[in-house]
Amino acid sequence: MISRRTVVCLGLAQLMSWGVSYYLIGGLGEEMAAALGWSRDLVYGGFTVALLVMGLTSPLAGRLIDRHGGRSVMICGSILNAAGCVMLGLTHSVASYLLAWILLGLGMRLTLYDAAFAALARIAGPAARGPISQITLLGGLASTIFWPIGHYLAELMGWRGALFVYAALALFTILLHLAIPTARHDAQAPSAGAAPLRQPLAQGKRELALAGALYAMLATLANFLNAGMSAHMIAILGGLGVAATISVWIATLRGVGQSLARLCEVLFGRHVDPLTMNLLACLLMPLAFMAGLYSSVSGEAAVAFAFVYGACNGILTITRGTLPLVLFDPRTYGTLVGRLIAPSFILSAVAPLAYAVIIERFGQAWGLYLSLACALAMLASAVALWVLFRRK
Repeated sequence: MISRRTVVCLGLAQLMSWGVSYYLIGGLGEEMAAALGWSRDLVYGGFTVALLVMGLTSPLAGRLIDRHGGRSVMICGSILNAAGCVMLGLTHSVASYLLAWILLGLGMRLTLYDAAFAALARIAGPAARGPISQITLLGGLASTIFWPIGHYLAELMGWRGALFVYAALALFTILLHLAIPTARHDAQAPSAGAAPLRQPLAQGKRELALAGALYAMLATLANFLNAGMSAHMIAILGGLGVAATISVWIATLRGVGQSLARLCEVLFGRHVDPLTMNLLACLLMPLAFMAGLYSSVSGEAAVAFAFVYGACNGILTITRGTLPLVLFDPRTYGTLVGRLIAPSFILSAVAPLAYAVIIERFGQAWGLYLSLACALAMLASAVALWVLFRRK
C-alpha cells in the first residue's frame, strides 16, 4: 500500500517540478527573449530541445524506474532540474542556453508525471490508480501558481533571479522524493485465498500492438497540445485582443480546471473505468478550442477555453497513467509505457516552435485551428480504444 505521506510528498514534488521546468518558458519566455535580444523561435526552441531529450531518454528512464525504483531516479531528476535552472540563469550564449535545456529535459523526464506514475505502479501495481489521480491534484496547479510567481519574480529581481529561485525549489524536491518507498509490488507473493490478479484487457500480440498504437496516439497528441498551450496560451489570448495582464490570469484558469477535474476523478472516478473517463475528456476537448476562437469578442469564451481545456487535459493526464494499468501488465509498466510515450515527447518537442511559426505567419486563430484538429484526432482514437477494449 502507498501511504498518505508518500502521496502528499509526491504531489508537492510534482507541483514544484512542473512549475520550475515545464512551465518555465510560458512564464519567463518573453522576458528572456527581450533581455537576450534573441528571436522567439530561438528562445522557445530551447524548450523544444528539452522535449526532444525527454523523448529520446524515455525508454531508458522507464527501465531505470522498473529496475531501481522511483526514489533514486527522481532525486537525480531534481538535481538535473536545479542545474538546468542555474545554467539558464547564467547563460549569455546560445550554446550554454541549449545545454541548460538539455539538462532540464533529462530532469523533466525523471521527475514529472510519467516517472511518478511508473514509480507508483512499481510500488502498488493495479492499486496505483488512486494514488496516480491524487498526486495530479497538486501538480495540476503548477501553471496557476508558477506563471504568476514567475511574472512577479521577474519584475522583482529579473528573469535570471527568478531562475535561481526555481533552482532552489528544485533542490527542495529532493527531500520530498525521499518519501518514495523502495518496495516492489510483484516482490510479494499473493496470500492464500487472495483474489486472482486482473488480466490485462489487451491479450495477444495483435491486441497489444493495437492498444499500444492507440494509447501512443492519444499520449502523443495530448503532449503536443500541452506543450503548445503551455508555451503559447498567454500569447494566443493576448493576440486575440485580451489585455496582457488579463491574459495571464485567464490562462491560470487552465490549472484550476485541471485540479477541479482531477478532484472529481479522485472523489467519483472509481465508479468510471479509465477507458470511459478518457473518452469523456476527449469528447469535451474540441469544444474548448471552439470557444477559444471567440475569445476576441467574448471574455466568457476566453474563460471557457482556458478552463475546459485545463479540465480535459487534467483528466487525460490521469488516464495516461491509469490506462496502462488495465490495458497492459502493470509489472512492466515503466518499460512498456516508456517506449510508448517516447514519440509523444519527440513530436511535442516540435509543438512550441510549430505554434510560434504558425502564429507568427498566419495569426493567433490558426494556433487554435491546429489545436482543434489534434483534439478531433484524439477523439477518434479514444472512441476506437473504448469500442475495442471496454470490459464487457
